[in-house]
Amino acid sequence: MKKTLYSLMLSEDVVAEVDRLAHRLGTNRSNLINQILAERVNLVTPERRINDVFSAIEQMMLSSRELVPFFAPNTMTMSLKSSLEYKYRPTVKYEVELYRGDNEALGELTVIFRTQSTALIRSMTEFFRIWKSIEDAHLRPVLGIAAPKYALYDGKFIRSIAIPTRDCSSDELAGVLSEYIKLFDTMMKGYLTGKLDAREIEACYFSQLRRAEVLI
Repeated sequence: MKKTLYSLMLSEDVVAEVDRLAHRLGTNRSNLINQILAERVNLVTPERRINDVFSAIEQMMLSSRELVPFFAPNTMTMSLKSSLEYKYRPTVKYEVELYRGDNEALGELTVIFRTQSTALIRSMTEFFRIWKSIEDAHLRPVLGIAAPKYALYDGKFIRSIAIPTRDCSSDELAGVLSEYIKLFDTMMKGYLTGKLDAREIEACYFSQLRRAEVLI
């Protein structure tokens, strides 16, 4: 949503209160005033939609024993923490970032892992490559040029989030993102513990892909 600079005459007392509230909410004066005015005229801004999506994901994950959500209102990112079934119980953090709009993608999912174990790093790297190859085989033919892009760095696996294949509500989008992260987390843990091999992971992925009404 395009933004334009406007000049407004405001009371100093009003500005002071707006600044105090903005500080408590972790935003700035312009964003808060924009949000207040948008709510007054019943307009859903990109920031409000992102906030609604993250709030919905947080609620959907409350019953999960595997993923613990962390979300601060009025931010463009949220994170979810998961513990691996591995000695010393290392953690993996999923960081979801959603863009305001006018991008080739809806956002990106970053999987962050910190471990000193060479064997675990190797196994996780193998899983990330398997996951990409599965999506290249099954998701890319459907999404075409809108298909996700990937990057792998030391301790990070990044996947862009494709713009949904159809318009969907904040709750629907939250559901799609939640189910995707749950599937990824379950498949990764299954592979790392040796319970699942690449063929079984592909079968599980394809099964969920066929049931999905919205693809990202």
